[in-house]
Amino acid sequence: MGSAMDERFHRRQRWAARGALAAAALAALLPLVSGGLRGLLLLVAGLAGLALTAAALWWVLSRRGAVRIASAALAVVAPAGLITAFAAANLLWVVVLSLLLWCGAVWSGRYALRSTGLRSVRVKEYRTPPPLHPFLLLNPRSGGGKVGKFNLQEKAESLGARVVLLDPDQHQDVTALARAAVADGADLLGVAGGDGTQALVAAVAAEHGLPFLVIAAGTRNHFAMDLGLDRDDPSTCLDALTDGVELRVDLGFADDRPFVNNASFGVYGAVVQSPGYREDKVGAALERLPELLTRQSGPRLTATADGTVVADPQAILVSNNAYRMDDPFGFGRRERLNSGRLGVLAVRVDSAVEAAELLLSPRPEGLTVLTAQRVVVDADEPQLEVGLDGEALTMPAPVHCRIARRALRVRVPRDRPGVPEAPPRLDWRRLRKLAAAVGRTAVPTRTRRS
Repeated sequence: MGSAMDERFHRRQRWAARGALAAAALAALLPLVSGGLRGLLLLVAGLAGLALTAAALWWVLSRRGAVRIASAALAVVAPAGLITAFAAANLLWVVVLSLLLWCGAVWSGRYALRSTGLRSVRVKEYRTPPPLHPFLLLNPRSGGGKVGKFNLQEKAESLGARVVLLDPDQHQDVTALARAAVADGADLLGVAGGDGTQALVAAVAAEHGLPFLVIAAGTRNHFAMDLGLDRDDPSTCLDALTDGVELRVDLGFADDRPFVNNASFGVYGAVVQSPGYREDKVGAALERLPELLTRQSGPRLTATADGTVVADPQAILVSNNAYRMDDPFGFGRRERLNSGRLGVLAVRVDSAVEAAELLLSPRPEGLTVLTAQRVVVDADEPQLEVGLDGEALTMPAPVHCRIARRALRVRVPRDRPGVPEAPPRLDWRRLRKLAAAVGRTAVPTRTRRS
């Protein structure tokens, strides 16, 4: 019985690989077969239109006044003109069908590769007794008032937690509050607030070897997302106090400042310093970007990641574990939080041509993606503007970034949504081998734990 099931499984795998290759070939050939020379010319025009749109967007971000307005209009007119041209040539259906075939090829290819044992690493869960003296900091303004909306204080206190509400009208040192709680006997520290506040308290928990509770009551909750927590109902995070497990995850540091998500240098680090950024992010960005992107203001950066030098980028993002870059639906997520390596993403774009290359080229020269255990960000100015988990800081250059591997014990509910499995990277060479195989070609599906 088991042998027959394995054979059916491998048969589905082979046919999925064959389907992916066939759909990809049809997606590429359909415009040529249906439109002939005219289809080929329109395909070239389509690529040119995409490049022109990317260039127009670059001018929108890097210019002001009439040039910005004209570029914004061009960014709308160029794709609209392409659609009109394809429709006039009666080839719009070809474009739509080609896109659908390509989507089918991607889905089928990933299905075939997902069944070959090339699975993402799952974080090991540790069963530990519930805390006896949990201490929670709640920010009533965070996430537009989620603390009050979901009655987090009442539920936490009913579960035996000591709760301190942060005063929105005055600055409070959350690190000092967390240290005082540890001195008073707290055996768990937790936060309902933004990721910047989460990081500060998480560092205290890691320092004392205590479990840390993440309550997804912030605005975006990126850390909670990558932990697989319920971001729609933050009150469910409190279930970890009675029915929880622990995960061992990494914690990033920029000099002595902790971060759970990322440290951003250059363009974003400067934009978040703008006085009106919190109230109008788009307006603040459009105001600062022309000078920053054209290097009329801001420092010239250099990053050194485990010996690899990245010279003169406009933006550097150093993250606590690497972000996924190969899946548009999973962009902004991290496949792991316990790899012990920082993710590094650096962007250098100095012209509209380079902006187009960044969009169209599979390996643009202006984009650097790598991982490292240590990253040093230096500048030609003594101070660096840094966005640390979205918080605006100024730090002396150079800034040394490091990662403390599995230093943080995060307590999460045993029953939680979880993290979506990352789809496998499309490997066309492997798909060809699978499609040509006549017998078993893959190891049984397995999931590694670490």
